[in-house]
Amino acid sequence: MTAPSDAPIVSTSELHRQYGEGEAAVHALRGVSLAFPPGEFTAIMGPSGSGKSTLMHLLAGLDRPTSGSVVVAGQELANLDDKKLTSLRRDKLGFVFQAFNLIPVLTAHENITLPLMLAGTKADDRWFKTLVAAVDLGDRLTHRPAELSGGQQQRVAIARALIARPAVVFADEPTGNLDSKSAGEVLGLLRRAVDEFGQTVIMVTHDPGAAASADRVVMLRDGGVVHDGASETAEGLLDLMKQVA
Repeated sequence: MTAPSDAPIVSTSELHRQYGEGEAAVHALRGVSLAFPPGEFTAIMGPSGSGKSTLMHLLAGLDRPTSGSVVVAGQELANLDDKKLTSLRRDKLGFVFQAFNLIPVLTAHENITLPLMLAGTKADDRWFKTLVAAVDLGDRLTHRPAELSGGQQQRVAIARALIARPAVVFADEPTGNLDSKSAGEVLGLLRRAVDEFGQTVIMVTHDPGAAASADRVVMLRDGGVVHDGASETAEGLLDLMKQVA
């Protein structure tokens, strides 16, 4: 079932994640309730240990909550077995990681179309060409990752995340391994994905400059939401981080 257009693409209700038991228990998330509407670019921020990576893993079905619910594209993740969860991630979710996670022996072209190959479908030629033009890799499609710069590898990863037209793209510190120029290009691409392609992007970042590209910023501290509002300038977000640290 696909979520109606006016419904959140991703939502959580009273999300808790606890690791360990008793005195050694770590409460990574404490009752987080959020809704992410379609066509929005959200940055999730917070100090180290605030729970932002845990939250992303739960939203993307890479981990399961101790209690509470996560709904993605109209499906409650708790109701899905491992096979259905894998299918949901393949068909509905795109991922961009700090470490690029490209397959070394595949060309840029093959890395981009890998999700479709795994799903047993073929790329829409017009959409593929649109993406390749957007990430400016037309002359690099036969190159393997080792022959590409870090910025080019991350642009391949963004095209791969978008190729199947997912319901939502999760970006985990996507600029963490890049120089400032390449980071700006990657953030510009994620912004275009939202503005031009109607994509929903949820990005975890510690960088106020990166978060300033988003529409909305959710700030976590000690496993709870301490701020949820429109994005600001990098300076404004830096001040906000100091306030919640």
